Amino acid sequence: MLRMPEPDQHTLARRKDIIAAMRDIIPSQGGVIVDDDQLRPYECDGLMAYRQLPMIVVLPENTAQVAAILKYCHTNKIRVVPRGAGTGLSGGALPMADAITISMMKFNRVLDIDWDNRAAVVQPGVTNLGITRAVEHKGFYYAPDPSSQIACSIGGNIAENSGGVHCLKYGLTTNNVLGVEMVTIEGEILRVGGKGLDQAGYDLLGIITGSEGLLGIVTEVTVRILRKPETARALLLGFNSSEEGGNCVAAIIAAGIIPGGLEMMDAPAIKATEEFVQAGYPLDVEALLLVELDGPQVEVDYLIDRVGKIAKDCGAVYSRISENEEERLLFWSGRKNAFPAIGRISPDYMCMDGTIPRGRLSEVLTGMQDLSKKHGLGVANVFHAGDGNLHPLIMFDANKAGDLEKAEAFGADILKLCVAVGGVLSGEHGIGVEKRDLMGEMFTTDDMKHQERIKMAFDEDQLLNPGKVFPTLHGCGELKTLHAKAVADKFPDIPRF
Repeated sequence: MLRMPEPDQHTLARRKDIIAAMRDIIPSQGGVIVDDDQLRPYECDGLMAYRQLPMIVVLPENTAQVAAILKYCHTNKIRVVPRGAGTGLSGGALPMADAITISMMKFNRVLDIDWDNRAAVVQPGVTNLGITRAVEHKGFYYAPDPSSQIACSIGGNIAENSGGVHCLKYGLTTNNVLGVEMVTIEGEILRVGGKGLDQAGYDLLGIITGSEGLLGIVTEVTVRILRKPETARALLLGFNSSEEGGNCVAAIIAAGIIPGGLEMMDAPAIKATEEFVQAGYPLDVEALLLVELDGPQVEVDYLIDRVGKIAKDCGAVYSRISENEEERLLFWSGRKNAFPAIGRISPDYMCMDGTIPRGRLSEVLTGMQDLSKKHGLGVANVFHAGDGNLHPLIMFDANKAGDLEKAEAFGADILKLCVAVGGVLSGEHGIGVEKRDLMGEMFTTDDMKHQERIKMAFDEDQLLNPGKVFPTLHGCGELKTLHAKAVADKFPDIPRF
């Protein structure tokens, strides 16, 4: 049973006053949402198994309003839940009954495109795909491309450090964000990073990216944009077993080839996707690899030939190469629609997000089949094979008594298996509430305390997105934080500057 911090009754008793204060800060029509029917769309994110109406929702329109809201919340000790497009799959935007949900979707403008420095400055509510659409007329694009890129916001991508099908070669969000403007819980506006490739000092941008709304609210983003490759072609490679497919993935990487994308699907996912999209996927194979090579024409032609030979040596029984751009996009449309395809054949599904060493792929896939039998639920596998980021889709029926609990237990066992073979709990969806209580499987108590100290440095009252990531969040006193004066007294010989 998911447990969240108990609502603060003192805050709930002040709801009318809080609403009035928010309307003073955001006077525009519809900027403050208070009616239950209008709050309903905000009761969950993409992890729809868990729902809670927020106390109120506010939609600020500029950084000054965000700063004023957070300063008010800090002064009055009111909890805050930041929210982007609501497409997250780990419950990171799950509201709280005593918290203000701050929706950033009115921050939806592209502010500047710097072609010379290959950078774009955008607001956090701009969609992932929206960045590419803003620059594609000059042959540029934004590389990270989650399956939800048509809807997910760049602010949410930063919160979860999202990846996508091309992250193997071009990196995750953290590798493509150059700078942010962020507002702290005290209402202070910070700028971290910028258009320059290297920044002095601590890597605060690395800490902020993937922090899941626990450290502050991002109000502006500077991202790297790339030149569209001269050529891109995709291969479909079919195998009689997931083990052969996994071995082919390892062999491609071992050969020194880094594809633009390297994805894998198992038989249940292939069948569901082909029925939905009709991308031309073969239905008589147990595993399907989608490999994309990009770059200069001569290089792509050479690599296509090499990958084809590697696949044949690994037992490929099916091979098809895209002949034009339309066919390449059709191949990818199947992969990017795999999640909704599963939604057509199952009343509900839960999408997991573990990452493992590539060499353990076949072992983990076999283990998941054993777990499927153990829990009595089906599973379809769609994943970023090149970097070992798995997305098992657990199929269940929430209206059937006990099915949700079985799905949760199944998902927990999958993530424990990922950690056991040397992997991690999340590759790109974040911890949120979904994986929160599994953090102890991966981190020691000391590990967790170090992470909590970073949280406390930004938000010692634990007002930003409480109940997420940390199973139990300690107070500053419990963590025995050393303040500057205490350090000076304890270590008098350390030089002071």
